[in-house]
Amino acid sequence: MLGQFQQLGSAPWQPTKTHAIVESAINLFSDWLKHRREMRELRDMNSGDFARIARDLSVTPAELDAVVRQGPHASDELPRLLKSLGIDETTLSRTQPFLQRDMIRVCASCQQKTLCKHDLDAGTSAQHYDEYCPNASAIDELGQRP
Repeated sequence: MLGQFQQLGSAPWQPTKTHAIVESAINLFSDWLKHRREMRELRDMNSGDFARIARDLSVTPAELDAVVRQGPHASDELPRLLKSLGIDETTLSRTQPFLQRDMIRVCASCQQKTLCKHDLDAGTSAQHYDEYCPNASAIDELGQRP
């Protein structure tokens, strides 16, 4: 019987597609738990501290609350969009930090995430973002439209 186990165990273990799906699900659940923990911390914070943080970020407490509720990945599309348009995010954050912060806030609350992600994945963002992106006017302000 021991020989049977050795035979089964003789081939090196290979990750399967199922393993990747399970790992992805675990990571999503972990991110969700972390977000819930952060939301609890914000609820426990007194309104004065929350308002002070919002003021430091140059947003209203309501805007800060809305962005926080969207989660930590709510504006992940923005760096990808900027890169696809040839806009250096590091330079933007150094030269126009308030504009960048506003763009992050706008991206986080955008209702066109599915369309944006599709265009980013397809490599067609530069041709279509101005049709739906609420940051299109800010990008125009940068004077770097393709």
